Amino acid sequence: MLNEDTIVAIATANGIGSISIVRVSGTAALDIALKLSKRPHLTPRLATLSSIYNSKDEIIDEALLIYFKNPFSFTGEDIVEFQCHGGIAISNIIMSEVIKLGARLAQPGEFSKRAFLNGKIDLSKAEAIAKIIEARSEDAVKLLAKQLKGELTDFVNSIREDLLFMLAYTEVNIDYAEEDLPSDIFEQITNKLEKIKIKLEDTLSASRRREGLIEGFKVAIVGKPNVGKSSLLNRLLNFDRAIISDIAGTTRDTIEESVKIGTHIIKIVDTAGIRDAHDVIEKIGIEKSIKAVEEADIVIALFDNSKVCDREDEKILSLLKEYSNKEIIKVLNKSDLDNNFDKSKLEEFIQLSTKETINPLIFKLETLLDLNTHSDDMTLISTRQIDAVEQTLSHIEQSTSPLQTGELEFFAYHINEALLNISNITRPYENDEMLDVMFGAFCLGK
Repeated sequence: MLNEDTIVAIATANGIGSISIVRVSGTAALDIALKLSKRPHLTPRLATLSSIYNSKDEIIDEALLIYFKNPFSFTGEDIVEFQCHGGIAISNIIMSEVIKLGARLAQPGEFSKRAFLNGKIDLSKAEAIAKIIEARSEDAVKLLAKQLKGELTDFVNSIREDLLFMLAYTEVNIDYAEEDLPSDIFEQITNKLEKIKIKLEDTLSASRRREGLIEGFKVAIVGKPNVGKSSLLNRLLNFDRAIISDIAGTTRDTIEESVKIGTHIIKIVDTAGIRDAHDVIEKIGIEKSIKAVEEADIVIALFDNSKVCDREDEKILSLLKEYSNKEIIKVLNKSDLDNNFDKSKLEEFIQLSTKETINPLIFKLETLLDLNTHSDDMTLISTRQIDAVEQTLSHIEQSTSPLQTGELEFFAYHINEALLNISNITRPYENDEMLDVMFGAFCLGK
């Protein structure tokens, strides 16, 4: 499906650099490149050094031209890349000259859209391309590279294949009851349903655990006033980001910064001290602190080793119980001072002093982050993908009852809906696929 119009865009970030790439895709891409370079031809996939001229026959730049002949290109169309000297001016001039010769400025994401429409990539790979550009950690890049290679596509295709198998046999049973079907067909379908259900549940679970992998896991530091939250933030960042004071309530709002722990980028949120406050502004800060806990992947709860465990500490401990589904690290700070805190209240905890070293906490954080990222489980990278799998799982679960009671029309409906939803991750499902399985497997109409 080749587009009649030709599009152009600058493929590198704006700014000063050694190289800038202007990409042209469409039926006129080669003709435009030949006119601008005054060359008789370009050899596909061969970098050609050439002068580039404007409409007044003035030399604009000396650039490398690379021609990708359809269908062996990213978009599946003819593509020419102008690899010119870096800088906003040069690349903009080349783009303007390309537009004068009949191209138009590409819309955001249009190169990837054309690649999808021409069957070069599916939707999962298109999303991976968009995410990998924004990736901020090594683990995110590794995950997205797997999707670019087709890991999610293979995952979806295996489920589609099983669902098509079920739907085809069910439709045959409904419409062609006289056909001889395998005696164990419903047992096969039941087994396939159970395997798909487990696979989808595991995928959703892994994806939720690794939700912060792309944009950075969120870590909230909580505790009552003056336990050392801001000091801990400053130590993690290795610079004085937060104001440190002995006055309770100094931090009245959440402070968010990013830092690298091992191979992971995390967003650290220093929260206002949680206590019974009467100041309106401080109350708002405390509300934000509780919200930060709700949104966090990991919670670091600080307690003061030098103080007796009081009502405010108990309030923090009570709050942590409400979020027991989260990863919680309890830290007994100020270990350089005399111990007055009842350690039995904390059960498992890390003891340290932000004035000395926080290495035990960093090691713990890295261990937890590794557990959430170093996994062979399939991981979904967008809300759209997660929603598609949730809907698929819902219909798989709803299909079990009508299959057992022999209500095959209802069973077929849920399997068809599951097929539509899982297919939304990569490419839309077409009914002809099921017909191909039916007629191919059973030789109907003989």
